[in-house]
Order: sequence, then structure tokens, then C-alpha cells
Amino acid sequence: MWEMYLRLKFFFMRNVLLIGAGRSSSYLIQYLLDHAGEGQWTLTVADVSEQNAKEKINGHPSGKPLRFDIQDESLLKSEVKNADLVISMLPAHMHLPVAQECVHQKKNLVTASYVTKEMHELDAEAKANGIIILNECGLDPGIDHMSAMKIIHELQEKGASLDYFKSFTGGLVAPESNDNPWGYKFSWNPRNVILAGQGTAKYIEDGKYKYIPYNRLFSQVETIQVDGQGSFDGYANRDSLAYRKIYGLNSIPTLLRGTLRQQGFCEKWNVFVQLGLTDDSYLIEDSEHLTYGSWIESYLPKTVQGTDLKLRVAKFMNLVPDHPVMRDIEWTGIFEDRPIRLKNASPAQILQQLLEEKWKLNNSDKDMIVMQHLFGYTLGAKKFQHTSSLVVKGENSVFTAMARTVGLPVAIAARFILNGEIKMNGVQVPVHKEIYQPVLRELSRLGIEFNEKTKELI
Repeated sequence: MWEMYLRLKFFFMRNVLLIGAGRSSSYLIQYLLDHAGEGQWTLTVADVSEQNAKEKINGHPSGKPLRFDIQDESLLKSEVKNADLVISMLPAHMHLPVAQECVHQKKNLVTASYVTKEMHELDAEAKANGIIILNECGLDPGIDHMSAMKIIHELQEKGASLDYFKSFTGGLVAPESNDNPWGYKFSWNPRNVILAGQGTAKYIEDGKYKYIPYNRLFSQVETIQVDGQGSFDGYANRDSLAYRKIYGLNSIPTLLRGTLRQQGFCEKWNVFVQLGLTDDSYLIEDSEHLTYGSWIESYLPKTVQGTDLKLRVAKFMNLVPDHPVMRDIEWTGIFEDRPIRLKNASPAQILQQLLEEKWKLNNSDKDMIVMQHLFGYTLGAKKFQHTSSLVVKGENSVFTAMARTVGLPVAIAARFILNGEIKMNGVQVPVHKEIYQPVLRELSRLGIEFNEKTKELI
């Protein structure tokens, strides 16, 4: 009887539920639809906009669009019940109710977001229910973990001792589409870009803990050289210390994870930080009646005197008026007497609205992902540095490099969970061979490959 049930079940199509069809979902949806016949599944694309879901499915017979509201608990329950696996591409703070429902109904879940404390608390129940809650399976976090752990495990198997590990990733604009003085366009959630780096960055250097408060983060940058791409600004991510345990590098003297931007970006962005324009913790009164210029004026102390707003900001930042930084700040339109027209907005929301106009990725624009790992290690009596670099360019404003490198690892992991190649249970991140080996192998087949080189240090 049981054998007959299994045979019958095989002939029924499985259902993959994707919740959220935003900027990073194009390749994810395409990959899962391309493998729907082979995997015997349909893909339900659930989004706040059913029209957006329809456009992403693009008429594929194995795709089903669904208008979805994460606040609708009964809809969430019924859709999870009908799914064999769930993928959440919602904003990070919205994953938890999806994860809780998946654990309750014993359904596997994949996300691209960091594991929160609340998410980790589901680990024991997920293991007891025989399911995996796989997080941090996008680009950064995601591909960075997998590619780093591959090399770390290889070096450890050789008997090498790791002296340092530095890892940087940047979502940038490709050189051929770089037509603004900031060298940046939005290829992912603009809000996350505006709020990036807030808090205190923590890392370890030469065996000593180091801390960089937010007000110094963009003035304390490192120059990172990437073969064939030139030099970039690298600034520290919030918490590198946690990854000593995650990567099994508890005794490593130096470990730092960071973000890449085009050279000069951080010095300019620091002006916004010092003025307080990236703050999202309060609302500006009557913001809809202010101009950008009057808004900036409200941040300048009385002691910074003068009649020209640009000159006063330059003086506030201890810059000469014709400094290139001030030229590029002015280019954003931040000094203009143009109405903000955004009601009850935080400083960060006002800045985001302005920059979304100036940093828009046009239809034919290409973005670019750059990732670099630096490993210093000792083997025998010799010291070496191993460099692993990844450069990926997008096709256009929909099929971006960001969507490709965030969405494909999620889709690939989902496929391998469904076909049984990944069997792990509990709340996981992709630092285990069972996860990263098949995913990296498939990414390589799809053209996402690292350039590796090793040199002996004198």
C-alpha cells in the first residue's frame, strides 16, 4: 500500500512557492521554470503585484502568478500548505512569519537573508520536523560563504595555517554604463543602500579587536585592487567577528568582511553621513513643504556662516569650495530649491527619493558584481597569498548581475533540496560541503566562476 502511494505521489506535480518577485527574482524565476519539467514542479510566484508576477513568469506554462499580502495569515497558511518548498525573497524583516509557518507545516524554506536571532531559534524544531531552513544563500551573504569555505577547507586539508582572510563584495555599475560622477546606480533595494553600514563595524586585525563607529566608517577605507577592474574603496561590514565561528576560524589573527564601491565614492558619501542625511530614526516635520536646499540648511549650525549653501556645506566638511567632492555632491541636486513633496519622511527617505532619480539603472544599463577574497596562509616554512576574484556583468536593468548572483544560488539550492541532493535539516547557512559543492558546481556551469591565483610572499 505504501509503495503504491509513493508511486502515485511521483506522478503528481510538486509546487514551489516563491514569495516576493522584486529586483532580484528574474534569474531565480527563469531557472526554476527552465527546470520545472525535469523536476516535475510548478512555480507559484506570489507578489504584492499580480501583474509583476505575471510579467516575471512571461507566459511560461509551469508558472502561476498570485497576488499576495504577507499580512494575510490565512493566505500564507494555505499557500504554504500547498507547497513542497518555499522560497522567501521578501524584505529581510518579513521572513520570520514565513519561516514559522514552514516549520509548523514541515516545509523546507530558502532565503537570501542573514540569519537573525529569532530565525535561529527555530533550529531545534526544524530539525525535529526533518526540514531545512536555508538562509544566506544569495550573493553576499551566499556566494561569498560558499566560495570562501571551499578554499578554506582545501587549505586546511593541505595542512595550511590561515594568517588572514579578507572578503569584499560590491554591487556596482558596469564601466560601459558608468555615466555619472558617483560611479553608482541602484541594482538592488535602494533603501538598503542608503542605510548601509549603520551601526559599528567589528573585526579582528593582528589578533586585536577593532571597531569603527558609523560616523567614521566612510572615512576609514581600504584600497582594493582587482585584476582587470582597477581599484575600489573597501569599507568594513558591521560584524566580521561572528564569522570566525561560522567559518571555523576561531584562532585566525585577521578577519574582515567588507563592501566595495568605486574609488572616491566613500569620501562623497561621508558628507551625507556627517550631515545626518542617512538617519532613518525620526521624521522631518512638514517635509512635503520643504525644498532640498532648505532641508540641508536645517542641518548646518549657526557658526557655519555665509550665504551660499554649497560653500557653507564645504566649510562644515572642512573642504575647499571647489573640491571635487563638493562638485559631485552638488550634482545630486541636494542644494536645489526644488520641493521635496514627500510627506512625513525621515532624512533617509528624502535622500533615497532624490538619489533614485539620479542613480536610476536605465533599461539598457548593465550593472556589475565584484567580489574578492584574500587568504594569507602558512604552509610548511613558507607564506602565501591566495586571491579569488569574481566579476559578473548584467544584461540589462531587469536581468542584472545582482539578480543573477542573488537569485541563482537560491534557485539552485531549492532545486537540490527538492531532488534530495541536499539532505541537511535545521537552520543552516551554506558553509557545508553538502550545500556549497553542488551549488558552486552548477554556478560554474552557468558561467559564474572565480579567477584564482596564488603567490609566495617574500
